[in-house]
Amino acid sequence: MSKRISPIDQIEPTVRQSVVYARVSSKEQEKEGYSIPAQLKLLKDYAAQEGFAVVQEYVDVETAKTAGRGSFGDMVAYLRAHPSVRALLVEKTDRLYRNLKDWVTIDELDMEVHLPKEGVVLSRDSRSSEKFMHGIKVLMAKNYIDNLSEETKKGMLEKAEQGIWPSAAPLGYRNVDSANGKRVIEPDSEVAPHVTRMFERYAAGGLALRDVAKKARADGFSYRKSGKAVPTSTVHKILRNRLYMGEFEWNGRVYQGCHQPLVTRDLWERVQDMMDGRNASKHRRVKHDFAFSGLIACGHCGCSVVGEIKKQKYIYYHCTGYKGKCDELYVREEVLEEKFGALLGRLVFDDEVLDWVRHALHDSHADERREHEQAIEKLRAEYDRLQNRIHAAYVDKVDGAIDAQFYEKVAAEWQSDQDRCLRDIECHQDADRSYLEEGVRLIELAQNAQILFEKQDSREKRRLLNFLVSNCSWADGELSVTLKQPFDLIAETAMIDAQKKAAGEVSNGLSVNWLRRQDSNLRQVG
Repeated sequence: MSKRISPIDQIEPTVRQSVVYARVSSKEQEKEGYSIPAQLKLLKDYAAQEGFAVVQEYVDVETAKTAGRGSFGDMVAYLRAHPSVRALLVEKTDRLYRNLKDWVTIDELDMEVHLPKEGVVLSRDSRSSEKFMHGIKVLMAKNYIDNLSEETKKGMLEKAEQGIWPSAAPLGYRNVDSANGKRVIEPDSEVAPHVTRMFERYAAGGLALRDVAKKARADGFSYRKSGKAVPTSTVHKILRNRLYMGEFEWNGRVYQGCHQPLVTRDLWERVQDMMDGRNASKHRRVKHDFAFSGLIACGHCGCSVVGEIKKQKYIYYHCTGYKGKCDELYVREEVLEEKFGALLGRLVFDDEVLDWVRHALHDSHADERREHEQAIEKLRAEYDRLQNRIHAAYVDKVDGAIDAQFYEKVAAEWQSDQDRCLRDIECHQDADRSYLEEGVRLIELAQNAQILFEKQDSREKRRLLNFLVSNCSWADGELSVTLKQPFDLIAETAMIDAQKKAAGEVSNGLSVNWLRRQDSNLRQVG
């Protein structure tokens, strides 16, 4: 869900104009300090204190059913259309960015970004150190989202290993809650018979796949929610899906399911034999996993540069020529590896910078730690309040004021709420502990990127490069690459150090490297 609050009129032209942006998830909006009103109050108070006139307010409330951020897009469009409004007020980094694309979008607007809770103002003239730390926080916010995704995947894998289908129920089944509270699948009484009949009809022979699908549709086989007829392509997937005979595939592995099958193993295998026999001549070659697939564009025409194996062992890359014949020559994979490796070598810096980053992260952690401590304190108070309620209800039960059945019911509800409090406390404690670790890990990744790149397989090479670089192109034997923030600042720092050492100058520490930019040039201070 997203909404935009109406603009505020009659702004004096001499007053600095700004927009404010607040974001909250559906779960966060119930918690004090995270709510939209709390964020807007903080931002309006800050605007009044700093002399800003708020011309627009944008709010996004993200729910599990509604993806995306409508008001964020509206805000970007407004700022592009109103170049006189050059200030954006938002509570803190993770309220503004959900991914690296958002960061690039805001950066291209050339705005002053005010983060009152972090005490930071970012602009073109900000010091490199401030930009660097901001980049670290953006990456940490992205890592947090990625980690949530990883945790979800872990939970789904755990269900698969228990024999429980971990996703939405396929046609013929429906999702239900089991007696132990886990989400499982069971046959859909209206749709399951159609699925079983399709297997039986195809196994009997004499019917093509499209005929089986046509008969199923004539019998009323359709999608449960939309009511639309099921196409032949979906029937093909159903007949290939081993879930209907009691097993299922998840992440490349086959698991024995604990759900009720709709067909026997023998029937399913007969269907597979018949389908394989009819399609024996249609097997495709295995697709190779090239290290730089999807990473590089042709510098001449903009088409993708793709990999190809020659003589069964040599890997070459070339322009697809999708827009027409391209004169760019083939290039060996080893050449690209060497050039990417040299690029990552630019990220190596000395221990002084790493120590500084650790100290800076520790300082920036103070606000985050206070927020976690305050949240934990409130959750513990809530836990104690619920415990007092349980105790009071037990006394009432002993005294005969309430019956045992009512006590068991309310006590179970309050204990469930207590369990939630304990889970939330653990989440805050984990987030507090991981903040510094994640930040330092990002820096250490940059420090060791070249070594990691040289040792990893093709898939891991590509994942590492996707994290560190963008806008890769190949033209006339040269590789052009843009390092993502804050890794571009790391490379710049390392380059300045190298230049000063080559010139025989003695570095006087970080005051040489982390300076305010003036007209895109660094000048020394102190």
